[in-house]
Amino acid sequence: MSSLALAVRDSSTMLRRNLLHARRYPSLTLNLLLTPVVLLLLFVYIFGDVMSAGIGGGGADRSDYIAYLVPGLLLMTIGGTTIGTAVSVSMDMTEGIIARFRTMAIHRPSVLIGHVVGSVLQCVMTVILVGAVAVAIGFRSTDATVLEWLAAFGLLVLFALALTWIAVGMGLISPNPEAASNNAMPLIFLPFISSAFVPVDAMPGWFQPIAEYQPFTPAIETLRGLLLGTEIGHNGWLAIVWSLALTVLGYFWSKASFSRDPK
Repeated sequence: MSSLALAVRDSSTMLRRNLLHARRYPSLTLNLLLTPVVLLLLFVYIFGDVMSAGIGGGGADRSDYIAYLVPGLLLMTIGGTTIGTAVSVSMDMTEGIIARFRTMAIHRPSVLIGHVVGSVLQCVMTVILVGAVAVAIGFRSTDATVLEWLAAFGLLVLFALALTWIAVGMGLISPNPEAASNNAMPLIFLPFISSAFVPVDAMPGWFQPIAEYQPFTPAIETLRGLLLGTEIGHNGWLAIVWSLALTVLGYFWSKASFSRDPK
């Protein structure tokens, strides 16, 4: 078999392995999925009227805040799902299976590729589930064209790929799964200091640069523009640049960490 065929075969095997792990241990995925769903319901039904009135400067209308909130929650869902990837990679590193793989005649990067592809698929599925809940409670995207829906889906997949590679790197350098979970917490914490819940302009002046110059805010504003027809401006190319930069950084970081001889 050619090198490419071996790489595809071994990567497919590792992908099946990771999907089986996710099916056998659903509690981690379920916990990460419940977080954005609970936040969605909390902010819509508890804070929705007040937040909508504050953002719009007029009367309270919960449907307006649902439309504003959902794009940020979808990207937050991706960040939360990739925490499970960091934990899964760390478990492989600490339980000895990686040491076993190193002795086998397999395509070594296939171990990481299986984790990455499996995580991206999980991200897509959890985003669909959260999106379904959002539609059930009133979210609508009637102004988006087919091309805008495809662009929105592409952005979500690209962002999931970027965060997954970062999460893989965090899992590889963590001494245990608990540390991996803690190291990956910024992936779910950053959306809280972005434009996911309130506009950047509504934040204190000293805090606005923190919210603006981070990867989640341009991605959220781009997704919001695609789904709701709001202005995207320079956020589109910023979201792409951030995603590609994080993907490249995470890939080479993970590759270097995985290739390092165990101590």
